[in-house]
Amino acid sequence: MADHLDDLRFAHVLADAADATTMARFKALDLKVETKPDMTPVSEADKAAEELVRGHLQRSRPRDAILGEEYGVEGTGPRRWVIDPIDGTKNYVRGVPVWATLISLTEASEGGYQPVVGVVSAPALGRRWWAAKDHGAFTGRSLTSASRLSVSSVSRLSDASFAYSSLSGWEDRGHLNGFLDLTREVWRTRAYGDFWPYMMVAEGSVDICAEPELSLWDMAANAIIVTEAGGSFTGLDGRPGPHSGNAAASNGLLHDELLGYLNERY
Repeated sequence: MADHLDDLRFAHVLADAADATTMARFKALDLKVETKPDMTPVSEADKAAEELVRGHLQRSRPRDAILGEEYGVEGTGPRRWVIDPIDGTKNYVRGVPVWATLISLTEASEGGYQPVVGVVSAPALGRRWWAAKDHGAFTGRSLTSASRLSVSSVSRLSDASFAYSSLSGWEDRGHLNGFLDLTREVWRTRAYGDFWPYMMVAEGSVDICAEPELSLWDMAANAIIVTEAGGSFTGLDGRPGPHSGNAAASNGLLHDELLGYLNERY
């Protein structure tokens, strides 16, 4: 059985390269930003970071396929790297430091490609998180200077901290009432947004989080980190993994209740 530790080390190399590219243009006064067909922004740094990561993969992992947010799918086979060059582009272009490069290796299985390695690197925050299947999840500055991640043991919604991204997506999908009911039930709510709530679930500082609309590259790295930290990561439909077009993550103890509010109470 592959232990994926070589792939994890390589994912850190990819993240180092991406960090250098994204930080070089962060807060640049002449940063070029375009609007994609779905009306979301993409910066020159998004494109440059993904091109750089793809180049490294093509040289060092030529048999592996690649799926990236900006340039789509390239190659075929049982192993596929999934790249989000900048998760949190709107923050990036406004100078808010909450953004990250998400890198995951997925492998084909009966239920579709499943994440086996994940790295989330947020250089403007000075933080990085990572995991490999069956080897646990960690945070730190390097593989040799790291702390193991573990989800919280909070077992009551009334004691739970709930993180989310925005209200509009829940309203658009007719889930706003359940979402608001959940916010009234929990101890605390905060809209940290993007990758960060999932990392906080993994490190135990947040207990539950959810988003109503996501792509695979938004979720793959987060999913393996949350689950390797002992938590649960599913779609709002309860399907395990990052394949439902939306996400719910928790410490596991609160997962059924989380899904109940966001799936059934419209």
